Amino acid sequence: MLRERISSELKDAMRARDERKTSTLRLILAAIKDRDIAVRSEGNHTGINNTEIVSLLQKMVKQRQQSIELFNQGARPDLAVLEENEIAIIQDYIPQALSEDEVRQLVQNIIAEINAQGLKDMKKVIEALKEKAGERVDFSKASAIIRDLLSAV
Repeated sequence: MLRERISSELKDAMRARDERKTSTLRLILAAIKDRDIAVRSEGNHTGINNTEIVSLLQKMVKQRQQSIELFNQGARPDLAVLEENEIAIIQDYIPQALSEDEVRQLVQNIIAEINAQGLKDMKKVIEALKEKAGERVDFSKASAIIRDLLSAV
C-alpha cells in the first residue's frame, strides 16, 4: 500500500539525512492524516484508500506548479527550484498514467467482457475501468473514449 511505502521511505530518508525528501514525505503523510481525519466524520474509520492518496498527491503537485509560476513572476527562482524538487519527490508516488491508446484498448476489452450494448451501459464500463486501472486513468479523458466506443456498438 502506498501509505506504508511512504512511511518506510521517510525512515530511509531520515537515516540518509536527506532533509528535502524527509520534509516532503512528512508533508505528504500530514496531508494523508488530515484527509483520514476528515473522512472519519463521514463514517470511514479506516482512512483514505490508495486511489484517494494518489488524488491527494496529484493535487499537491498542482499546488506546487502554481507556486512555481508565482515564484517565477516574483523573481524568486530559488524558491521555484525548491518547489520543483518537491514535485519530483511527490511524483515518485504517483503511478504512471495510461496513454490514450492503452485506455482505448482497455475500454474495448471491458466492453467485450461485460457485453455492453450502448450508452446505457456507460456506468458499468466506468465502474469496471475504475476496478481494473483505478488511479492510472484520467477519467475526464476516459469518459469521452468510452462514450465514443459505446456509440459505435
